[in-house]
Amino acid sequence: MRYGSVCSGVEAATVAWHPLGWKPQWFSEIEKFPSDVLQHHYPDVPNLGDMTKFKEWPHDQSIELLVGGTPCQSFSVAGLRKGLSDPRGNLMLTYLAIAARYSPRWLVWENVPGVLSSNQGRDFGTFLWALGELGYGFAYRTLDAQYFGVAQRRRRVFVVGYLGDWRRAAAVLFERESLQGHPPPSRETGKEVAGTVTRGAFFSRTGNERVECEPIVPMQVFDKQRIGQYGSGEVSSTVAARDYKDATDLIVAKATSETKLSDVTMSITASYRQGGVDLASKPMAMENKKVRRLTPKETERLQGFPDDYTQISYRNKDASDCPDGQRYKAMGNSMAVPVMRWIGQRINMVHNLQVPDTTETT
Repeated sequence: MRYGSVCSGVEAATVAWHPLGWKPQWFSEIEKFPSDVLQHHYPDVPNLGDMTKFKEWPHDQSIELLVGGTPCQSFSVAGLRKGLSDPRGNLMLTYLAIAARYSPRWLVWENVPGVLSSNQGRDFGTFLWALGELGYGFAYRTLDAQYFGVAQRRRRVFVVGYLGDWRRAAAVLFERESLQGHPPPSRETGKEVAGTVTRGAFFSRTGNERVECEPIVPMQVFDKQRIGQYGSGEVSSTVAARDYKDATDLIVAKATSETKLSDVTMSITASYRQGGVDLASKPMAMENKKVRRLTPKETERLQGFPDDYTQISYRNKDASDCPDGQRYKAMGNSMAVPVMRWIGQRINMVHNLQVPDTTETT
């Protein structure tokens, strides 16, 4: 399967689909740090840059699949919800224009659940209508990364399109069990409660005279697990961005003034390292009886990436000096690798189906 990727980020799709033997033909990413990560890992794959300039891209490389997660800020419930009136939201239509140019057999598109209600559903309806106008049958489904082997609650909407046949798209996203209404497994939140929030050591985040302190929550030590190895069923909330020393044995937790162990952490976001007052919305880890923020390596694990995938030489500095903030942002903007791997495996299965010839012979 040859594919093109837009809004590539650090390429969760390629990490997920490499075991399938699929080959990226090109990427499209404009931010410097993710582009350098792509150059580091995939030096032979061209990065075509700005997707709005797709008419200048080479037209001689055919692709069988187009994948992309266009910017979600205009559709997020945490944002201004401008939808398609926001230029970032209009990139969903640019994605469709690229599909029209290359006519891949398959489409995979990802966004936040807020896209379903943006502009009372009209924005998403516009996207689906345009898919149909291009000749694609489609199916869409909200998938949560916590049910695909990572300890993070990360709900995203995935649209799969197949040129000329909605049934193949539906066969990718909907297993027989889900069509029969079987509910996902439930988890119970831990009942143990932590102590009161206290303040950590003072430090300067920016290197100037401004001094801040981070809230730290003391906790009892419960059954520990290692992020990235989730046999115990403990999960984290959606991943964001921060910097602290790496730990080996820990469990994930949700931090509030009365912190409870959570079976999943909250979603990692690109702004994880910014601010610090909204701890209740941050994924956390517990170590040595204290709750702390996740390390870059831990956020990579929560997204399903290999350890130190984003630790590269950057701006003429050694990889050991790679800025944590950029690594957190890259993970917060990325797709979850295990979810993309599942979608790829399903596409592979459906794509390789041998449809019997039903033509009557005389």
